[in-house]
Amino acid sequence: QVQLVESGGGLVQAGGSLRLSCAASLRTSSRYAMGWFRQAPGKEREFVAAISWGGGSISYAEFVKGRFTISRDNGVNMVYLRMNYLKPEDTAIYYCAAAPGLSVVIPIDKYDYWGQGTQVTVSS
Repeated sequence: QVQLVESGGGLVQAGGSLRLSCAASLRTSSRYAMGWFRQAPGKEREFVAAISWGGGSISYAEFVKGRFTISRDNGVNMVYLRMNYLKPEDTAIYYCAAAPGLSVVIPIDKYDYWGQGTQVTVSS
């Protein structure tokens, strides 16, 4: 059974930072690319960042480039999203997701497993 549990969300002022964590319980016989997505009220869920199984390939949405950093530690089955210079428009529920395979994955429909999400609120 695959389980993803996000943590680290909260309320922060504009310009501040947060680090989201995703604890992944994955099948040891499989390899997974990981991603972070977000969904703001009244909007569709959107891609934020993704990382390949080995961590050597990373992709970011344009609106987070230079501000967010995705990383993973397969030794402890964790994925992270470091968010700096947060803006009010970053306010959303952030989701961790897993896609079977080695390569970085961007399309949302390629992700098979999702966490429950963690709320990030950025005040102006």
